[in-house]
Amino acid sequence: MKRVFLAADDLRDLVAEQLGANRQLATLDRLTGGSKKGVYRLRLDDSTTAILYTWAADENYWPPSPTVPDDPFTDASGAELFAASHAALTATGVRVPRLLMLDRDRRYIDADIALVEDVGGLTLEALMERDPAAAAAPLSSLGDALQRMHTTFGPHYGKLAAVEEGTTSQARRAEDIIMDRALSHLDAAAVRVTRLADAAERIAAHVRHLRDAVQPREQYALVHGELGPDHVLVTPAGEAAMIDIEGLAYFDVEWEHAWLHMRFGDAYPALRPVSLDPHRLELYRYAQVLSLIEGPLRIADTDFPNRQWMLDLAEWNIAKALAPL
Repeated sequence: MKRVFLAADDLRDLVAEQLGANRQLATLDRLTGGSKKGVYRLRLDDSTTAILYTWAADENYWPPSPTVPDDPFTDASGAELFAASHAALTATGVRVPRLLMLDRDRRYIDADIALVEDVGGLTLEALMERDPAAAAAPLSSLGDALQRMHTTFGPHYGKLAAVEEGTTSQARRAEDIIMDRALSHLDAAAVRVTRLADAAERIAAHVRHLRDAVQPREQYALVHGELGPDHVLVTPAGEAAMIDIEGLAYFDVEWEHAWLHMRFGDAYPALRPVSLDPHRLELYRYAQVLSLIEGPLRIADTDFPNRQWMLDLAEWNIAKALAPL
């Protein structure tokens, strides 16, 4: 399919009404890395900048897939989720780019959009690779933010809006949802990978073994859902600003820390994790390995521009999935 992205002329009215009639858009850059929404940097003729998020069909590379009905991390995209997540993180004292404008009435373009503060393009991931010493302060700042999130509790698990509206289903334990999610990802990936098909029964048995070791618990805190150092921007003041926040949910903190440990590696202890249940953590780690096979293989079947990177990510996690067997 031929995708259509924003051009400068599409934003003339938005710039005039939201950023000032005496300003003009000098350049519009579509930033790379996103796969569910478009991210654009607006540079005005007075050298000021802003970031535009757009949830348009042509910006979403992900094809549909079977899902577990009560999985709180399914379909974690959209302006409504962004707005709820932004409000919750701001109230918790977590640094996020300041929200300048949210338009869900499609006054400017045929998509929901949000205009936010431009905090710069330096990711914590890039800083950790380039200058580990300089990354110490934003890592500490991120650790403080995570402490606040992971000690902010909700009455139930689920997406923020659903919890606030009382529409979440609480019929099952969180670990059962993750087990079913993992088995669903295994089924989908096994269709594509013979090695997984051959080992599918043993992998499923391992998932169930990990699940059986988990004791019941009902304590759900704010989690980002998929937090890596590429989802954290470092501001010019050295603050850690969290982005890609649409997946924010109330859930087990072990889900967050499984991602954090995987993505931050040797830098993980700098985040000063809260107390964790090792059995729950191990189940969630393995479930995420299976997710990082199924998802990359699925998006690699599309016109996603960095297909080989996704295939390499899947291959890396196939080895991790087979290792415990």
